[in-house]
Amino acid sequence: MSLQQNDFGRRAYLAQIAQRLSEPADAILGCQELIVEDARDAGLTGAQPDLDRVLAAARTLSEQVHRLVAGDLGQVADSLDVETSLRHELRTPISAILGYSEMVVEDFGDALPEVLVADINRVIRESKSLLGRIDDIVSFSRSELNIEYGSDSEAAIAAGLSRTIAAHPTPTIRDHGNILVIDDTASSRDVLSRRLKRSGHNVTALSSAHAALMRLEVETFDLILIDILMPDMNGIELLACLKGDARWRSIPVVMVSGLKEDDAVIRCIEAGAEDYLTKPVDPVLLRARICSCLERGRWRERERGYLAEIERERERADTLLHAVLPSQVVRRLANGETVIADKIDIATILFADIVNFTEHASRTSPSTLVSWLGALFSRFDQLAERYGVEKIKTIGDAYMAAAGLPDPRPDHAEAAVALGRAMIHEMKNSTEIEPALRLRVGIHTGPVVAGVIGRKRFVYDIWGHTVNVASRLESLGLPGRIQISQATLAAISSSAVSVAAREIDIRGVGRATVYIVD
Repeated sequence: MSLQQNDFGRRAYLAQIAQRLSEPADAILGCQELIVEDARDAGLTGAQPDLDRVLAAARTLSEQVHRLVAGDLGQVADSLDVETSLRHELRTPISAILGYSEMVVEDFGDALPEVLVADINRVIRESKSLLGRIDDIVSFSRSELNIEYGSDSEAAIAAGLSRTIAAHPTPTIRDHGNILVIDDTASSRDVLSRRLKRSGHNVTALSSAHAALMRLEVETFDLILIDILMPDMNGIELLACLKGDARWRSIPVVMVSGLKEDDAVIRCIEAGAEDYLTKPVDPVLLRARICSCLERGRWRERERGYLAEIERERERADTLLHAVLPSQVVRRLANGETVIADKIDIATILFADIVNFTEHASRTSPSTLVSWLGALFSRFDQLAERYGVEKIKTIGDAYMAAAGLPDPRPDHAEAAVALGRAMIHEMKNSTEIEPALRLRVGIHTGPVVAGVIGRKRFVYDIWGHTVNVASRLESLGLPGRIQISQATLAAISSSAVSVAAREIDIRGVGRATVYIVD
């Protein structure tokens, strides 16, 4: 709730609140002065720096409270929202008092006299009490809540919850992280950094948002803690900047502030913050929240790794699938088609076979033979891709391809003949095998049925009379030459090729005129 201008009643109420704040503030300062003197007399040099910091913060707190009592509270109320002035101004020194006092007890408790420990605990109690009174400045008429159990069942539920919380072990941080702390207040920055380092974390503490952005350019962090109220760029603006940059978007961010209002918390969470802690930060709560954030960060990192691995496997599977099936067929399967079967009205089928390969294989080592044949067929695959002809499969030393499917094309016959010529030329230039082997090619044009068969080792295949005739034209052809049918010749432009006719008997067809392509 904000203070409104010219509201005498509210300003008077704030003045009354300020008077109530001065008593504990003076008590904290007086007690801390005694603590510093007693520690110096006792020769506790190790604890002296932190006790001096508490004393400096206590003096700052007293000065601020007395400034309010003197009448400046009304001026603040006229010019600034209480949320971003009074609460922040007073909570900052209190956070330093609590943080350094608690660390003195933790670090030197065994060495401190009982009287000194009691005085330090009094400072801690008074500081915590003062925090509760500060809340009254922005909540003018907050009524006390008296929680009473209305029934035995409600009491049992509450008791059960209490036992569960009491029995729950204190969270421990298993993974230490590289943490960036950003706070313009030196004492808050120092206390928070030291608590994190005590838990085993590597901590970098910076005083401004701009310094943090420069550091993020050169270093990677597992977690970032950001104070909201900073002069150069406030914490919410910095949070938006981090979440808007792909390099830093995945880094968990915890906001740390003296502001308790729901609007501030909601705005930070909506902007992408993992959590929100109020000053002074409770050490146990801090460890629990840091542990939780780091663990979530680790799981997100693992998730990104798993997703990247899944994507690599998917790409690998797609590559293998495209190596087996035509791209158009792969797209159809991806779109949900379970049965791929098409009737192609006209296509041109090519068969190529290596002459005397069986005889050559009998006198060649298996590794040499497989290596040579694999290299040759790989070059045939490249030629098929160059001429836009679809490789169907290899059968031993035979190579089968089709032009005009799965997508039709008007020049399917010319493409098949061009591929046949290139394959024969490639075979002639092959010097890995001596004596050189030759290729025999047969081509026929007509309707076919095409589709995907099998489930474990599926293939894209073609069937029909046209396929059988193309195979027989190859087996009845001449070494180093292309033999085509009348149907293929009719599908080719008359100026595209020069041919020589011959008569042969084709099983299933009978006597037929075929053509040797020059």
